[in-house]
Amino acid sequence: MTRSSRPSGPHTIRLVCAVAAAGALLTGCGSDNADSTAQPEKNPPSRAVPASAPASPSAGLTMDQIKRKALIPAAKVGYEQALRAAVSAAPNSEPIAAELKGTPTSPYWETAVAASDGTVHSVRVDAVSGKVNQSFTESDDAYDKKRLAARLAKATVTAQQAAQTATEKTKGTVSSLELGDADNGNDKVAWSVDVVTTDDWYKTTYEIDATNRKVLHMDVDKD
Repeated sequence: MTRSSRPSGPHTIRLVCAVAAAGALLTGCGSDNADSTAQPEKNPPSRAVPASAPASPSAGLTMDQIKRKALIPAAKVGYEQALRAAVSAAPNSEPIAAELKGTPTSPYWETAVAASDGTVHSVRVDAVSGKVNQSFTESDDAYDKKRLAARLAKATVTAQQAAQTATEKTKGTVSSLELGDADNGNDKVAWSVDVVTTDDWYKTTYEIDATNRKVLHMDVDKD
């Protein structure tokens, strides 16, 4: 009977060494003094780096800028249409003020128109539909009415002309305007007009002479 003999000796040692080398576990084999310290991998596996979160659309903006960014686009009705609605609600009057207020879901224009004797009518106009929501006559005293009547008599520049002068200087959306006394005194009457630029949501305020449309003062609010 022929027996198949089991491999032994040097052949067995060589086989074990080959397995150890393939696993990078031993640098030598078959010797009592072999260094069995594992060697570091030459090309360690790359580790996935989490992607950075996209920047917030409001990143870097102040609270006032965020409010303007939300409110201005929500208003489908501009100041001109709002003032026309206000004058229709109070005939024989002319615009003296308008300001965009409210929230992005419920924007409105708070407007004021006045008769030649200084009687003021406050009119709230929906900034989406253009409809008048509220209208009432203010109970100003005789002194305030007299002062306003004097301003109206001096002012030859309309609200629309003042707004046009401001937006020619700064391209943007008119968010507020008001007729009043000039800051530098001298009995001048002036329009204050706020223009919001929709690329950075800054607000620029112009003081415009209500007799000749000259810019008396300009200030940029970056907050």
